[in-house]
Amino acid sequence: MTVEGTTGAPVLPLWLLFEEDVDAWRAAQEATAAAWLGEHHFKGEKHRVLLVPDRAGSACMALGGLGRRQGTLSLWHAAGFVDRLPPRRFRLAQRFSDAEATQLALGFAYGAYRFERYRSCKTGPCKAERAASIEPPENADAAFVKLAAEALGMARDWINTPAADLGPAELAAAARALAERHRARYREWVGEELKNENFPAIHAVGRASAAAPRLAEIAWSPPAAASLPRVTLIGKGVCFDSGGLDIKPSSGMALMKKDMGGAAVALALAHMLMSAGLRAELKVLIPAVENSIAGNAYRPGDVLATRKGLSVEVGNTDAEGRLVLCDALALADAEHPDLIIDFATLTGAARVALGPELPALFGSDDQAVADLARISAAVHDPLWPMPLWMGYDDELGSKIADLNNVAQSGLAGAIFGALFLKRFVSARWLHIDLYAWNAKERPGRGVGAEAQAVRGVYCYLLERYGTVPS
Repeated sequence: MTVEGTTGAPVLPLWLLFEEDVDAWRAAQEATAAAWLGEHHFKGEKHRVLLVPDRAGSACMALGGLGRRQGTLSLWHAAGFVDRLPPRRFRLAQRFSDAEATQLALGFAYGAYRFERYRSCKTGPCKAERAASIEPPENADAAFVKLAAEALGMARDWINTPAADLGPAELAAAARALAERHRARYREWVGEELKNENFPAIHAVGRASAAAPRLAEIAWSPPAAASLPRVTLIGKGVCFDSGGLDIKPSSGMALMKKDMGGAAVALALAHMLMSAGLRAELKVLIPAVENSIAGNAYRPGDVLATRKGLSVEVGNTDAEGRLVLCDALALADAEHPDLIIDFATLTGAARVALGPELPALFGSDDQAVADLARISAAVHDPLWPMPLWMGYDDELGSKIADLNNVAQSGLAGAIFGALFLKRFVSARWLHIDLYAWNAKERPGRGVGAEAQAVRGVYCYLLERYGTVPS
């Protein structure tokens, strides 16, 4: 049976087949369809697609290869079909489990993302005209798919935007707009206010830029709810990182527009949580700076004050993320929340250890780490638990200050970054060291921003705290 989409064009059935299922599926088809598969040597290779014609030569169905069967289906199985199928409407021909149907629907939405702010549609088809899409399966969680696709798109847009158009002021404006959308309270400390209100480390890192450093705060509570636990999200918002006086080489600076990826993830996650009605008070803190070079830039060897009262010797100005985070963490910790989660493109060492696809997960509560890792894996948004090894803590020592922002050792850099942050929190705390970028072209996942950890942490927090009745 062929049905019509909203444009009047037929909605084609789309069969998704694992390699080991192709022969059986082919044997059950009419002779013409079976012969067509044989003629095109379709074997279910991952992301390969094939349109099957009817006797009149018009497409009557489509096939999509899932590759070899390995675990449950994820959004990544489907995302790659969007560019390979013709730009029309499809429907899944098989029934999948609720979880898999949701993942497949999200995959199509994710694969349709385009960052087109700087492109003109005059030279070719626009986004809406060149993307395949599917009818949401009846058993998919359509509300989640819509919300997640929007939030992930927001984060990817922010990360993809060059620093000239998304500096500290623009990032804070995005936070303000999000707060207004959800009727949340918003506050911002800018420039010299940071020093006057005891955020000296944030000010020091950002003071050399022509764009004033700032700290943005969103505070939200669900309606008609009282005596709720508090959750605080903190996102590293370094809108561009030159490395400071310990300047990066050009190759290391090329992607530094993405150094605010932690802030983008925190804001996107907050949007999902407020939309869903998380049964908790939510606080979001975004320290937004550029790590620039000027006559007033902070220097290697300087000793910085911090909000917590600890003094920090600057061993390297390119380890600036932990400095802006430490003031935000101290502010959050003073309010005694049930949970603090920070997101940061903090260390290259985490990428050396785990590569670009696996954010490193640290935490002060082993059960919280285990629960978050389990739930994130189940929704195909993996986080990898790493040891918060206290045996290394003394290597952050300084002869003239309470601690150094880097260790003398060139090893275990991701652990040292986490240990530094731990000095500023006593509450239950999770730290996610992520990359926020796809460095290679893959089906449905082009080179560019990647909003890691949003879906996994969202599902974890909903399981932990629940939602209020709408």
